[in-house]
Amino acid sequence: MRLFEYHKEILEHHLDTFGHVNNAVYLQLYEEARWDFITKNGYGLDRIVKEKVGPVVLEVHVTFKREIGNREKITITSQFHEMKNSLVMVLKQQMIKADGVVASEAEFHIGVFDTAKRKLITPPEVWMQAIQ
Repeated sequence: MRLFEYHKEILEHHLDTFGHVNNAVYLQLYEEARWDFITKNGYGLDRIVKEKVGPVVLEVHVTFKREIGNREKITITSQFHEMKNSLVMVLKQQMIKADGVVASEAEFHIGVFDTAKRKLITPPEVWMQAIQ
């Protein structure tokens, strides 16, 4: 399985009153990284809107291990892990500081949603290629 990398510099608007990344911002940054790699692999927003089929987050577990502060550069890695069943896949992501320390880990349970049928569907092969 491929490991996708997304590079980001933390900016002032990412911070909370303690001077480190706000907990809710972690989810935004993880999502930014997911959109980056699926778009680069041919399954971006244009295709999702056209085909009315795209990814939805069903469950997430985030672990915060180390602070990330202002103007730090991080790498967010994303990797398909497994299919839990025919509809739900597991994607693992990490935020890694410039010194190699893992600052956060997240496990996302994701499905593919058909907006016309209003239900989860078996992930199409083209989707699986985009994330694997």
